[in-house]
Amino acid sequence: MVLNRLSKRFAELRAADRAGLVVYTMAGDPDHDAALAIMKGLPGAGVDIIELGMPFSDPMADGPAIQLAAQRSLAAGGSLARTLDTLRAFRKDDRETPVVLMGYYNPIHAQGPAVFAAQASAAGADGVIVVDLPPEEAPELTVHLNEHGIHLIFLTAPTTDAARLPTVLEQAGGFLYYVSITGVTGTASADEKAVEAAVKRLRQHTDLPIAVGFGINTPAQAAAIARVSDAAVVGSAVVKLIAEGNGPGPVLDFVRALAEGVHSARK
Repeated sequence: MVLNRLSKRFAELRAADRAGLVVYTMAGDPDHDAALAIMKGLPGAGVDIIELGMPFSDPMADGPAIQLAAQRSLAAGGSLARTLDTLRAFRKDDRETPVVLMGYYNPIHAQGPAVFAAQASAAGADGVIVVDLPPEEAPELTVHLNEHGIHLIFLTAPTTDAARLPTVLEQAGGFLYYVSITGVTGTASADEKAVEAAVKRLRQHTDLPIAVGFGINTPAQAAAIARVSDAAVVGSAVVKLIAEGNGPGPVLDFVRALAEGVHSARK
Protein backbone atom coordinates (compact mmCIF):
# COMPACT_ATOMS: atom_id res chain seq x y z
CA MET A 1 0.00 0.00 0.00
CA VAL A 2 1.21 3.46 -0.91
CA LEU A 3 1.46 5.64 2.20
CA ASN A 4 1.94 9.37 1.80
CA ARG A 5 0.43 12.71 2.81
CA LEU A 6 -2.94 11.63 1.45
CA SER A 7 -3.08 8.48 3.55
CA LYS A 8 -1.92 10.40 6.60
CA ARG A 9 -4.56 13.09 6.17
CA PHE A 10 -7.43 10.62 5.98
CA ALA A 11 -6.07 8.85 9.05
CA GLU A 12 -6.08 12.20 10.88
CA LEU A 13 -9.65 12.87 9.76
CA ARG A 14 -10.79 9.47 11.00
CA ALA A 15 -9.13 10.05 14.35
CA ALA A 16 -10.91 13.40 14.66
CA ASP A 17 -14.23 11.84 13.54
CA ARG A 18 -14.84 14.44 10.88
CA ALA A 19 -14.99 14.60 7.12
CA GLY A 20 -12.48 16.43 4.99
CA LEU A 21 -12.89 19.33 2.60
CA VAL A 22 -11.37 18.87 -0.85
CA VAL A 23 -11.22 21.96 -3.05
CA TYR A 24 -10.44 22.00 -6.77
CA THR A 25 -8.75 24.87 -8.55
CA MET A 26 -7.36 25.03 -12.07
CA ALA A 27 -3.61 25.60 -12.27
CA GLY A 28 -2.84 28.84 -14.07
CA ASP A 29 -6.35 30.29 -13.78
CA PRO A 30 -6.60 33.19 -14.36
CA ASP A 31 -2.81 33.30 -14.54
CA HIS A 32 0.10 31.59 -12.83
CA ASP A 33 0.67 34.10 -10.03
CA ALA A 34 -3.01 34.56 -9.14
CA ALA A 35 -3.64 30.81 -9.17
CA LEU A 36 -0.64 30.19 -6.91
CA ALA A 37 -1.76 32.88 -4.45
CA ILE A 38 -5.18 31.24 -4.17
CA MET A 39 -3.68 27.77 -3.81
CA LYS A 40 -1.36 28.94 -1.04
CA GLY A 41 -4.34 30.38 0.83
CA LEU A 42 -6.47 27.22 0.75
CA PRO A 43 -4.95 25.32 3.71
CA GLY A 44 -5.32 28.32 6.01
CA ALA A 45 -8.96 28.60 4.92
CA GLY A 46 -9.61 25.06 6.11
CA VAL A 47 -8.98 22.90 3.06
CA ASP A 48 -7.78 19.41 3.90
CA ILE A 49 -6.83 18.24 0.41
CA ILE A 50 -6.24 20.26 -2.76
CA GLU A 51 -7.16 19.07 -6.24
CA LEU A 52 -5.03 20.91 -8.75
CA GLY A 53 -6.47 20.89 -12.24
CA MET A 54 -4.16 20.26 -15.18
CA PRO A 55 -5.49 22.43 -18.04
CA PHE A 56 -6.56 20.57 -21.16
CA SER A 57 -8.23 21.76 -24.33
CA ASP A 58 -11.01 19.14 -24.31
CA PRO A 59 -12.13 18.53 -20.70
CA MET A 60 -15.05 16.26 -21.56
CA ALA A 61 -16.20 15.54 -17.98
CA ASP A 62 -16.32 19.21 -17.00
CA GLY A 63 -19.13 21.70 -17.29
CA PRO A 64 -18.88 25.30 -18.52
CA ALA A 65 -17.20 26.76 -15.43
CA ILE A 66 -14.19 24.44 -15.49
CA GLN A 67 -14.05 24.39 -19.29
CA LEU A 68 -13.68 28.17 -19.22
CA ALA A 69 -11.08 27.92 -16.46
CA ALA A 70 -9.03 25.58 -18.65
CA GLN A 71 -9.32 28.00 -21.55
CA ARG A 72 -8.19 30.93 -19.39
CA SER A 73 -5.25 28.92 -18.11
CA LEU A 74 -4.16 27.78 -21.57
CA ALA A 75 -4.48 31.34 -22.91
CA ALA A 76 -2.21 32.53 -20.09
CA GLY A 77 0.45 29.93 -20.92
CA GLY A 78 -0.86 27.09 -18.78
CA SER A 79 0.38 23.58 -19.46
CA LEU A 80 1.28 20.37 -17.67
CA ALA A 81 4.78 21.71 -17.09
CA ARG A 82 3.43 24.96 -15.64
CA THR A 83 1.07 22.98 -13.42
CA LEU A 84 4.04 21.18 -11.92
CA ASP A 85 5.79 24.56 -11.54
CA THR A 86 2.79 25.73 -9.50
CA LEU A 87 2.97 22.65 -7.30
CA ARG A 88 6.71 23.06 -6.75
CA ALA A 89 6.19 26.69 -5.74
CA PHE A 90 3.40 25.65 -3.33
CA ARG A 91 5.62 23.01 -1.74
CA LYS A 92 8.27 25.60 -0.85
CA ASP A 93 5.98 26.75 1.97
CA ASP A 94 3.67 23.78 2.53
CA ARG A 95 5.00 20.25 2.97
CA GLU A 96 1.91 18.87 4.72
CA THR A 97 -1.22 19.49 2.63
CA PRO A 98 -1.98 16.63 0.23
CA VAL A 99 -2.25 17.65 -3.41
CA VAL A 100 -3.96 15.57 -6.08
CA LEU A 101 -3.41 16.39 -9.74
CA MET A 102 -6.62 16.08 -11.75
CA GLY A 103 -6.99 16.08 -15.49
CA TYR A 104 -6.93 14.06 -18.70
CA TYR A 105 -4.55 11.50 -20.12
CA ASN A 106 -3.49 13.14 -23.36
CA PRO A 107 -0.85 15.49 -21.84
CA ILE A 108 0.45 12.66 -19.63
CA HIS A 109 0.69 10.29 -22.58
CA ALA A 110 2.46 12.94 -24.66
CA GLN A 111 5.03 13.48 -21.92
CA GLY A 112 5.37 9.77 -21.22
CA PRO A 113 3.96 8.07 -18.10
CA ALA A 114 7.38 7.36 -16.60
CA VAL A 115 8.55 10.96 -17.03
CA PHE A 116 5.25 12.31 -15.72
CA ALA A 117 5.35 10.12 -12.60
CA ALA A 118 8.92 11.13 -11.80
CA GLN A 119 8.25 14.83 -12.32
CA ALA A 120 4.96 14.77 -10.41
CA SER A 121 6.70 13.09 -7.48
CA ALA A 122 9.56 15.58 -7.53
CA ALA A 123 7.05 18.45 -7.58
CA GLY A 124 5.22 17.06 -4.54
CA ALA A 125 2.09 15.31 -5.83
CA ASP A 126 0.37 12.73 -3.65
CA GLY A 127 -2.27 11.46 -6.05
CA VAL A 128 -3.47 11.68 -9.62
CA ILE A 129 -7.00 11.56 -11.04
CA VAL A 130 -7.14 10.91 -14.77
CA VAL A 131 -10.75 11.30 -15.79
CA ASP A 132 -10.56 9.52 -19.14
CA LEU A 133 -8.16 6.68 -18.27
CA PRO A 134 -10.17 3.45 -17.90
CA PRO A 135 -8.89 0.91 -15.37
CA GLU A 136 -8.12 -1.57 -18.13
CA GLU A 137 -5.55 0.86 -19.53
CA ALA A 138 -4.31 2.19 -16.20
CA PRO A 139 -1.36 -0.20 -15.61
CA GLU A 140 0.79 1.74 -18.07
CA LEU A 141 0.57 4.65 -15.61
CA THR A 142 0.18 2.94 -12.22
CA VAL A 143 3.40 0.98 -12.61
CA HIS A 144 5.28 4.28 -12.67
CA LEU A 145 3.17 6.10 -10.07
CA ASN A 146 3.66 3.23 -7.63
CA GLU A 147 7.42 3.54 -8.00
CA HIS A 148 7.13 7.10 -6.69
CA GLY A 149 4.52 6.56 -3.99
CA ILE A 150 1.70 8.34 -5.82
CA HIS A 151 -1.89 7.10 -5.63
CA LEU A 152 -4.00 6.71 -8.77
CA ILE A 153 -7.52 7.70 -7.74
CA PHE A 154 -10.50 6.40 -9.64
CA LEU A 155 -13.99 7.76 -10.19
CA THR A 156 -17.20 5.84 -9.66
CA ALA A 157 -20.67 7.06 -10.55
CA PRO A 158 -24.32 6.21 -10.02
CA THR A 159 -24.00 4.11 -13.18
CA THR A 160 -21.08 1.99 -11.86
CA ASP A 161 -22.72 -1.37 -11.14
CA ALA A 162 -21.54 -4.30 -9.01
CA ALA A 163 -20.07 -6.08 -12.04
CA ARG A 164 -17.91 -3.09 -12.97
CA LEU A 165 -16.86 -2.01 -9.49
CA PRO A 166 -14.17 -4.70 -8.83
CA THR A 167 -12.36 -3.68 -12.01
CA VAL A 168 -12.36 -0.05 -10.86
CA LEU A 169 -11.18 -0.92 -7.37
CA GLU A 170 -8.39 -3.26 -8.42
CA GLN A 171 -5.85 -0.46 -8.89
CA ALA A 172 -7.53 2.31 -6.93
CA GLY A 173 -5.57 4.08 -4.21
CA GLY A 174 -5.75 7.10 -1.94
CA PHE A 175 -9.52 7.43 -1.92
CA LEU A 176 -12.46 6.53 -4.09
CA TYR A 177 -14.05 9.54 -5.79
CA TYR A 178 -17.81 9.12 -6.05
CA VAL A 179 -19.38 11.30 -8.74
CA SER A 180 -22.76 12.11 -7.22
CA ILE A 181 -24.59 13.09 -10.41
CA THR A 182 -24.86 11.83 -13.94
CA GLY A 183 -23.48 14.50 -16.23
CA VAL A 184 -20.66 17.02 -16.16
CA THR A 185 -19.39 19.18 -13.31
CA GLY A 186 -21.33 22.16 -12.06
CA THR A 187 -24.65 21.35 -13.74
CA ALA A 188 -26.78 19.76 -10.98
CA SER A 189 -26.93 19.37 -7.20
CA ALA A 190 -26.08 16.26 -5.21
CA ASP A 191 -28.92 14.49 -3.40
CA GLU A 192 -27.90 13.63 0.17
CA LYS A 193 -30.08 10.54 0.54
CA ALA A 194 -28.95 9.12 -2.80
CA VAL A 195 -25.33 9.80 -1.88
CA GLU A 196 -25.75 8.16 1.52
CA ALA A 197 -27.13 5.00 -0.09
CA ALA A 198 -24.34 4.95 -2.67
CA VAL A 199 -21.61 5.41 -0.05
CA LYS A 200 -23.05 2.57 2.04
CA ARG A 201 -22.99 0.34 -1.03
CA LEU A 202 -19.41 1.27 -1.88
CA ARG A 203 -18.24 0.63 1.69
CA GLN A 204 -19.26 -2.99 1.25
CA HIS A 205 -16.61 -3.33 -1.45
CA THR A 206 -13.66 -1.20 -0.29
CA ASP A 207 -11.87 0.14 2.78
CA LEU A 208 -10.69 3.20 0.86
CA PRO A 209 -12.01 6.58 2.07
CA ILE A 210 -14.88 7.79 -0.09
CA ALA A 211 -14.94 11.39 -1.27
CA VAL A 212 -18.02 12.78 -2.98
CA GLY A 213 -17.89 15.44 -5.66
CA PHE A 214 -19.85 17.02 -8.53
CA GLY A 215 -22.99 18.90 -7.54
CA ILE A 216 -21.78 20.42 -4.25
CA ASN A 217 -22.14 24.18 -4.50
CA THR A 218 -22.90 25.62 -1.05
CA PRO A 219 -21.65 25.24 2.54
CA ALA A 220 -24.96 23.59 3.46
CA GLN A 221 -24.63 21.05 0.65
CA ALA A 222 -21.02 20.37 1.61
CA ALA A 223 -22.06 19.79 5.23
CA ALA A 224 -24.82 17.40 4.17
CA ILE A 225 -22.37 15.34 2.12
CA ALA A 226 -19.80 15.43 4.93
CA ARG A 227 -22.28 13.70 7.23
CA VAL A 228 -22.42 10.63 5.00
CA SER A 229 -18.94 10.42 3.41
CA ASP A 230 -15.27 10.82 4.22
CA ALA A 231 -14.82 14.05 2.24
CA ALA A 232 -16.78 16.60 0.23
CA VAL A 233 -15.26 17.90 -3.00
CA VAL A 234 -16.09 21.39 -4.24
CA GLY A 235 -14.84 22.62 -7.60
CA SER A 236 -17.11 24.56 -9.94
CA ALA A 237 -18.46 26.88 -7.23
CA VAL A 238 -14.90 27.93 -6.36
CA VAL A 239 -13.84 28.24 -9.98
CA LYS A 240 -16.82 30.53 -10.69
CA LEU A 241 -15.64 32.91 -7.96
CA ILE A 242 -12.12 32.89 -9.38
CA ALA A 243 -13.60 33.83 -12.77
CA GLU A 244 -15.08 36.99 -11.27
CA GLY A 245 -11.53 38.32 -10.96
CA ASN A 246 -11.74 39.90 -7.52
CA GLY A 247 -8.60 38.25 -6.19
CA PRO A 248 -8.09 35.62 -3.49
CA GLY A 249 -10.22 37.35 -0.81
CA PRO A 250 -13.75 36.38 -1.89
CA VAL A 251 -12.58 32.92 -2.94
CA LEU A 252 -10.97 32.17 0.41
CA ASP A 253 -13.93 33.63 2.32
CA PHE A 254 -16.21 31.18 0.51
CA VAL A 255 -13.82 28.32 1.18
CA ARG A 256 -13.82 29.18 4.91
CA ALA A 257 -17.61 28.90 4.90
CA LEU A 258 -17.37 25.54 3.17
CA ALA A 259 -14.79 24.35 5.71
CA GLU A 260 -16.93 25.45 8.64
CA GLY A 261 -19.85 23.48 7.26
CA VAL A 262 -17.84 20.35 6.54
CA HIS A 263 -15.83 20.32 9.74
CA SER A 264 -18.86 20.82 11.99
CA ALA A 265 -21.20 18.51 10.10
CA ARG A 266 -20.95 15.58 12.51
CA LYS A 267 -21.10 17.56 15.74
